[in-house]
Amino acid sequence: MAIKRWRYNRAGRFRVLAASITLACMPVQAQESPSAAAIDWVEWGQLPPELQQKVPAYCGGAYRPPALEPSKAGDAASEGERSPVHITSRDARYRVDETLDLSGDVRVRQGELRARSDHARYDQNSGTLNLSGGVVSRANGVLLTGKEAEASDETGSLTLKTAHFLLHDAHMRGSAGRVERTGEEAMRIDQAVMTTCQPGRNDWSLAASAVDLDQASGFGTASHVRLRVKDVPVMYIPWLSFPIDDRRKSGFLYPSFGTSNTGSGLFVATPYYLNLAPHYDATYTPQYIHGRGYFSELETRYLSRFGQTDVQLGFIDEDSEYESENPRMDGKRWGLDVTSDADFGGGWRGDLAYAAVSDDDYGNDLNRTLDIQQNTHLSRNGRIRYSEPGLSFSAALRGYQTIDPAIPERSRPYNQLPRLQLDLNTSSGNWYATQETEYNYFWRENEDLQGDAAAVGHRLRTRPEVGWELRGLPGFVSTSMMLDHTQYQLDDIDKDERFSRSVPFADVDAGLYFDRFFDLGDSFYSQTLEPRLYYVYSPEREQGDIPVFDTRLNSFNFNQLFARDRFVGGDRVGDNNRLTTALTSRVYDVDAGIERARLSLGQIHRFENEKVTVKGRGAEADRTSPYAGELVLRPAETMDLRVTGQWDADERETVQGRSQFRFHTSDYRYLFNAGHTYDGATDLEQSDVSAVVALGEQTSVIGRWPYDMENRETAGTLLGLEYSSCCWNLQLVAQRYRTRDEGLDTRFLFQIQLLGLGGSGDAGETARDAIPGFDQRTAIRKRPTPEQLRRPAQQRWP
Repeated sequence: MAIKRWRYNRAGRFRVLAASITLACMPVQAQESPSAAAIDWVEWGQLPPELQQKVPAYCGGAYRPPALEPSKAGDAASEGERSPVHITSRDARYRVDETLDLSGDVRVRQGELRARSDHARYDQNSGTLNLSGGVVSRANGVLLTGKEAEASDETGSLTLKTAHFLLHDAHMRGSAGRVERTGEEAMRIDQAVMTTCQPGRNDWSLAASAVDLDQASGFGTASHVRLRVKDVPVMYIPWLSFPIDDRRKSGFLYPSFGTSNTGSGLFVATPYYLNLAPHYDATYTPQYIHGRGYFSELETRYLSRFGQTDVQLGFIDEDSEYESENPRMDGKRWGLDVTSDADFGGGWRGDLAYAAVSDDDYGNDLNRTLDIQQNTHLSRNGRIRYSEPGLSFSAALRGYQTIDPAIPERSRPYNQLPRLQLDLNTSSGNWYATQETEYNYFWRENEDLQGDAAAVGHRLRTRPEVGWELRGLPGFVSTSMMLDHTQYQLDDIDKDERFSRSVPFADVDAGLYFDRFFDLGDSFYSQTLEPRLYYVYSPEREQGDIPVFDTRLNSFNFNQLFARDRFVGGDRVGDNNRLTTALTSRVYDVDAGIERARLSLGQIHRFENEKVTVKGRGAEADRTSPYAGELVLRPAETMDLRVTGQWDADERETVQGRSQFRFHTSDYRYLFNAGHTYDGATDLEQSDVSAVVALGEQTSVIGRWPYDMENRETAGTLLGLEYSSCCWNLQLVAQRYRTRDEGLDTRFLFQIQLLGLGGSGDAGETARDAIPGFDQRTAIRKRPTPEQLRRPAQQRWP
């Protein structure tokens, strides 16, 4: 057997590398070229077990591209020239200065490009190489097959007729009348039909007169596009741009439509994405809302060397629906949301969150969110902070816009303009010392307020503390002394403008650890028993004349049994003379390294009646508190139960309780959440159930039902249907949600995704926001990347 090898000379022509010529040879029968998709397609049952876990069985299999033979030293291109071409074959006939005929396993290699065929003819006069009979061409990320191919040594192009193609990054296959490789990373396809569905299934496809694919940019364009469902045309698009990998490019995104929030009709939105630079971009979304008019939204993202800044702006010039409901109001409405996070280096960081709307109803009318509960305030926070070991400092401005007109002026939050905080800490051996200092200037509109509600002014709070602690295997003990000192300088009240308050604290915290080991089945477990005592003392100080700027009563649960004070904020400091007794037991799965169960129970014992209150709350007359407990069970990786509550032993009733049960299968095809909340003080009792239930391999039902058990009424519902295939997904969702006026509104949303081209609609966001665990379900169902599917290096393309 004689092997012939050829490549370009410096003039761009082929030259002989091995000169022995076979004068006679056995005829080689040409074979019909298989489709590109069929070459790399591997049936699901033949995939390795680790890939079967990543590829759903209903996909039928996956594309597994082989590794390409590494380029050799002689493949490097000279400066200003293309890479040389290498050709091998079993037989060759050479006519001097005319043609070179090759047959039998003809192989062509140029840089990363590989091609093979049954026959080849090189015409020295025209500088073209014609391949015929089972032509297969492969480069990184692209596979082409066809009956005939023509390569030009002048332009470096490769053209296939009656061809099939496969793009591994986009999972896209197709057929064409003609495919031309116009560069190492560019192709032009004429009369193309393409889809991301598995071979043998054309659930959807795009037929186009011409398609240009540019792997360098990561995008393709198509003209005269027909979207076909089961080979039936359903939509015509004159021109389309689409991604073939994860990179960004300017262009129209897929439209979305559904029902408007107020139920006045349909909305339709056509977002346009602008890839302005690698570090900033924008999305402009013009939309029409029936009954309101044309509404525009603009979102920009900017990434600097310090961090990212996002700006969202919504504007409608003339809202006809709003004008008819509010005759004296202007129809111009807007909303603004700015967020930023920066790292300046050297321990300095900054963050910003600013939101504002033109009117109180903007969020209900124009913001297409899916929250069952509506916001009552918009926050406006800007902060800069510095930290290093032993020191932290922050300076912030905090403000709010109240968008619920039902909230009275005296109950609206204060702005903090500014809020400065400096924390210092040091330690030596078992001793430590800390110093927390905070300054605030509190302000809000107070023209219609009187008394303490009208107060604005300065507050300086310092809390020096010194303590000692010892920790080890048997347990721990710690003790500390702290002074809570606060100074005020107030305006707009008929009281002393300047005054101060000081409250000393002393506390002791101690606990022991006991454990034992045991076997259960084939598993090895450890169980702990952790008793704990906590005592705190602080004297009573008269504080009824101090305005309440930012103080509230701490929520009572097991963790708060060990809180130094029952108030959060600086305007009230509680009087304490109490002892907390608590017991915790944990069960650890030693083999898996997981806490399988935890049970905690504790109670507060008061030696004196509490007297300090905030807005009439916070002073308990009972010498013992209700029992506070929590239970956490994790019998399996996919199951979790958490229960917290308070039990009044004297009255034999539950004071507060919250439970949450979560379960999902390993593939998240089945997902179930059940929650219950009860608060006897506010007469609140509500259940919340959500689930995803697979009706088959590819179809699931999505649902959520919050129910107000106290008022015996539904607080909102969500019901949807999801269908997933390997090349498209569909979600249909109907939702009833509570608005600010306590009524229930209805909307219908959908989302359809043609995998590889994107999707439209808002139903997917609905499910993610409404059902805990749906995000993990979406992530685990993502299609694996070509690198994850690529065959091992020893399985190279021959």
